Amino acid sequence: MDLNFTDDELAFRDEVRAFCRSALPTDIRDKLIAGRHPSKDDKVRWTRILAQKGWAVPHWPVEYGGTDWSPVKQHIFSEEVSQTPAPEPAGSGINLVGPVIYTFGTETQKEYFLPRIINVDDWWCEGFSEPDAGSDLASLKTRAVRDGNHYVVNGQKIWTTLAQYSDWIFCLVRTNPDGKKQQGISFLLINLKTPGVTVRPIQLFDGYHEVCEVFFDDVRVPLENRVGEENRGWEYAKFVLGNGRVTIACVGLSKERIRRIKELASHTKVSGDLLINRPDFRKKVAAVEVQLKALEMTQLRVVANSSKLQKDAQDPASSILKIKGSEIQQATAELLMDVVGPFALPYQSEEDFKHQEPSIGPEWAGPIAPAYFNGRKVPIYSGSDEIQKNIIAKVVLGLSSKSA
Repeated sequence: MDLNFTDDELAFRDEVRAFCRSALPTDIRDKLIAGRHPSKDDKVRWTRILAQKGWAVPHWPVEYGGTDWSPVKQHIFSEEVSQTPAPEPAGSGINLVGPVIYTFGTETQKEYFLPRIINVDDWWCEGFSEPDAGSDLASLKTRAVRDGNHYVVNGQKIWTTLAQYSDWIFCLVRTNPDGKKQQGISFLLINLKTPGVTVRPIQLFDGYHEVCEVFFDDVRVPLENRVGEENRGWEYAKFVLGNGRVTIACVGLSKERIRRIKELASHTKVSGDLLINRPDFRKKVAAVEVQLKALEMTQLRVVANSSKLQKDAQDPASSILKIKGSEIQQATAELLMDVVGPFALPYQSEEDFKHQEPSIGPEWAGPIAPAYFNGRKVPIYSGSDEIQKNIIAKVVLGLSSKSA
């Protein structure tokens, strides 16, 4: 398999790189380089800039606003945006619920929701996990009972990313309590302004309100807000999670971090010598770079194989990308902690930066420790490492519990 880019793909990479450098607002880029969280407005601004270019949803079908790019060009685009660095798409609409709607939704749902997702008229969040249903997602208990032309929804979701910003939530709910648990789940689109919905932000260790609890108390949801067939939501949920597993390797993000690590280490002195010149530190950086190159090659193989898969099928080998990508993201966070040294100890919140409080130590030091602690979650979300290893064992290697 030839993993080199063609001349056309290299020209495309140059085009994307030039556009990102010229079109991304400087204040947003500076914020991301410094390791601070982009605001809702930052993400909306950038997504709308991409939408004006016709690049907001490059992986969508052309008839719904996407491009006609090959899987390789979609990969190049994603990596270049990450390395700029630029924000991820606004909310969960573009990468998660949008593809579910255009693949399994009604024409009415497509006509209404898809243009609003592209222009970020609606911000979406994902309502999957519950207090007792995380990695074992099929154990969810949030109920939806039919009442005339509506479902009445009761239950709770947790770890709902940026629900405090959101207008809509796409939810897995139990519509049949009998039989196999995976077969009694449906996929609903719920307006968060509906009476009975309560969103409660959770403050994380880094001081940022990134996730929320969402409560449903007798929330009435029209039947037309169900995507696909009743009790087949588990299929749509697997489609959602599978869609995110190629990009979840975050190769571009890790490349940008390594660039940042080298830049900061070239200005940081330890015992009178620049950290970048210390053999032990250089060895650690090189080891991560080798792993990242191997991950990138594996990701390119998965991308190349995607054109051979049947429509809507997901490559189970992408679980490898999730596991190794998580390890490398944590390794780069640890290297940044090596660079910042004792200046990782003082706590400096996002509010300190907003109010331009003076930094303790170098101006770049404040966000590094919070980012490190926040990164402990990476092997857990979107399917824990244990779940990914089970997928690899069963589907990629063909092992069973008996053979193990």
